[in-house]
Amino acid sequence: MRPFSRASQSLQGSVYSRFAGRMSTYRGPVYPLHIGDTWMEPAEGCRMEDLRVADHPGMHRYTRVQGLPALVDALAAEVQGFTGTPTTAAEVLVGAGGTGCLAAAIGALVDPGARVVILAPHWPLVAGMVTAFGGEAVVVPFLGAVGSAAEAAALLASHLDDRTVAVYWNTPNNPTGRHIPRAWLEAMVEVCRAHDVVILADEVYERYVYSGTHTPSRPLAPERTVSIHSFSKAYGMAGNRVGWLVGPADLIEHAKRVSTHTFYSAPTGGQLAGLAALGPAGTAWREDARAKYAELGAYAADRLGAARPEGSTFLFLDVAEHLDEDGLEGFLVRAADRGLLLAPGPSFGPYPTHVRICFTSAAPDLVRAGVDVLADLLGR
Repeated sequence: MRPFSRASQSLQGSVYSRFAGRMSTYRGPVYPLHIGDTWMEPAEGCRMEDLRVADHPGMHRYTRVQGLPALVDALAAEVQGFTGTPTTAAEVLVGAGGTGCLAAAIGALVDPGARVVILAPHWPLVAGMVTAFGGEAVVVPFLGAVGSAAEAAALLASHLDDRTVAVYWNTPNNPTGRHIPRAWLEAMVEVCRAHDVVILADEVYERYVYSGTHTPSRPLAPERTVSIHSFSKAYGMAGNRVGWLVGPADLIEHAKRVSTHTFYSAPTGGQLAGLAALGPAGTAWREDARAKYAELGAYAADRLGAARPEGSTFLFLDVAEHLDEDGLEGFLVRAADRGLLLAPGPSFGPYPTHVRICFTSAAPDLVRAGVDVLADLLGR
C-alpha cells in the first residue's frame, strides 16, 4: 500500500485521553472528566424522538448545503439579536457541528504554506485542521502570558507575517474557563486589521457565562471576523452534529464550497432539532443548564483550589508539583488506575504539566466524585 499523507501521519488519533481504553478492564466506577460534553438531554420537544415525518416531510432527505432555509433565517436573527450586529442569511453557514464549520472556514482560507496563528490554550482540534489543509499552525501561549491589552496586541503582532492568513482565538475559553477581556479584543482586532488577516472567533460557549462579561468578536470587525457557534454546547446536542458559522458573505460562500466537498450538509434531523431549540423550550433549558453548570464549576474549583471558571465548562490545572519522574504520563496513569480520565495539557498547546477537566461531562454526583479523586491525587 502507498504511504499515507504526511498530514494524516502528523495528526493525533486521540487528543483528549490516551487512557480511555484502560477502562474496558477497569472494574470500579469510572469518572469521564476528559471529554467536553453534558449529561443533560436536550429540552423536551427538541429531541430526535420528538421529530416525526408527519410534521416534517422529507426529514430524512438531503437539505440545502447552506442549511435548512428556516434555520438559516432563524440563526441570522438570533445572532443579530445577541450581538446587535446586522446579519443576513448570506452570512450564515450551517455545518456538521462547530468542528465541521471551523474546518470549512479554515479550508476556505488556507493554501499550502499559509500560517494560522492560534492563541493558546486552544481547542485541541484546530491546529490539526490547519495542518490537514497544508498550512502551518503557529501556536502562541496567550492566556496567562499577557496581562494587558497592550501586551496582548504586541504578542499577537510579533507572530504575524506576510504568510499569515488568519488568527484563531476562543472565548469563553476551552480549556481555562476564562474570557478574553473586551479591551484586549479591541486591541487585537486592530492588529488583525492592520495586517489584513481574518479572525476565527470560536465562541461556542458564549451562552455559558458565570461571571464577568463575554464580548463577541464579530461586532468589533464584521468585515474580517468569522464566528463559530454550536448547538452541541449551547443546547446539549453534541450527537446531532450541527453548528454554524457567521461571517462576511464572500468568505461564507467559499466555506460552503469546502463543506460541499467534505460533509456536504449537516444532518437534516439535527437541524430540525436545532430550530426547535431556538424557541422558548430551548431558552429555558439553556438557562437551567447554565445555573447547574455554574454550581458544578464552583464546586470543582473550590475543591481543587483553583479560580472559579468565568465561563465554558472546564478547569485547566497545573499539576507540576505532583509529577514524579514519569511526568504527566505517570500522573494520568495514576488517575486512570482510579477510574479518573483527564485531558492532557499538551492537547491544548505547550502545557506539559497541565490537565483539563470538564465538570459537565457526567451526572453531577459522578462529577463530584471524580473531582474528589483528583483532589486526593493533589493532596487536597
